[in-house]
Amino acid sequence: MSERLIDAGGDIVMPGMINLHNHISMVAFRGLGEYEVENLLFDVMFPLEKELLNRQLIRVSARQSAIELAMGGVTSFADMYYHEDEVAIAVKDVGLRGVLGQTVIGFPVVDSPKPYGGLAYAEDFIRKYQGDELITPAIAPHAPYTVDKEQLLAAKAISDQYDVPMLMHLVEFPNEYEMVLERHPDMANYRSEISYLDQIGFLGPKLLAAHVLYLDDADMDLLKARGVGVSHNPKANSKGASGISPAWEMMKKGLDIGLGTDGPMSSNQMDILTVMHYVASVARLRLMDATPYTPLELVEMATIGGAQALDRGDDLGSLEAGKLADLIIIDRDAPNMQPGYDVYAAIAFGAYPGNVETTIVNGQVVMHDRMIETVDLAAHEAEWTEVKSRVEAFAKTLEGGIR
Repeated sequence: MSERLIDAGGDIVMPGMINLHNHISMVAFRGLGEYEVENLLFDVMFPLEKELLNRQLIRVSARQSAIELAMGGVTSFADMYYHEDEVAIAVKDVGLRGVLGQTVIGFPVVDSPKPYGGLAYAEDFIRKYQGDELITPAIAPHAPYTVDKEQLLAAKAISDQYDVPMLMHLVEFPNEYEMVLERHPDMANYRSEISYLDQIGFLGPKLLAAHVLYLDDADMDLLKARGVGVSHNPKANSKGASGISPAWEMMKKGLDIGLGTDGPMSSNQMDILTVMHYVASVARLRLMDATPYTPLELVEMATIGGAQALDRGDDLGSLEAGKLADLIIIDRDAPNMQPGYDVYAAIAFGAYPGNVETTIVNGQVVMHDRMIETVDLAAHEAEWTEVKSRVEAFAKTLEGGIR
């Protein structure tokens, strides 16, 4: 018997949710560049990263995000960023489960003065954390338009050698084929970005692809045949006007697909509860059909769907004997959860992150009665305040940074 008993009192006990795509340390920059900025990435995000990123900001910001994720009922998440060893420290401090992808990119960044230094960094990170109870180290080639063919295949070789996930942005933009073609001129012989990546031997079951907006049936069939997992991020894609994913069609074809938010500069929010109803709303509007997605299908995408996309369906994503003890308790008596005739409808269409009362990861209580139990919050707040002050001071010098 457990040393600690929690009486759920008739509330909803369910698997913890899985956020399949994030850049959690970007929370330090959340809310910047929201006014009439021509290019958020180049005009705001890149200058912020160049000036401010360091190990301390990445670690403290990751801890801030991990607290927020836990309070929203997310027990596992996949992340892509820099200095992921610092992210790992923060995530373990809070007690969440993280699939952490060290970024590989074709230009100098904070943790590598040379292009593609992330390859060596990722290999060291993987060796350090392989076998950890909470951290699954991964490699994250940023995107085909920022990573050339040889380095994509080098990243895949590391993924294969160490049997770890590989995370990447894929077919996110309407002009992405042209963007990729500049770095991969031999793609001109192929009908699509996905068919090209398949022909060079890059696609495989360890790949988790984020966004996946611009593809046809043949591309979907290729992704399914190769066992590629997909993160559907509708809030970020609509906020950034990138496009609308054919996630419904991918799900019906049997692809492993779950839900993500993207980083907190993209969708601002990091919970999965409020993504569920958005998934249905966007799909129904796109198809002009009110039938796609039952409440149960949405809850499954938020839990077991995410686990399957990470090839972790055997130990995560559902409450079954023998699986890891990652679960949450949702307040069933909250006004927005009433009358609650159908529990799945209440979760998928009615619940807010604030309805999560308890979050348990790997059998450890991370939050109970809305109180985080694993972190010295006063000490964290002191560090977080210092980070915010530095970011705010620099953001005021950027056009469009702070209005």
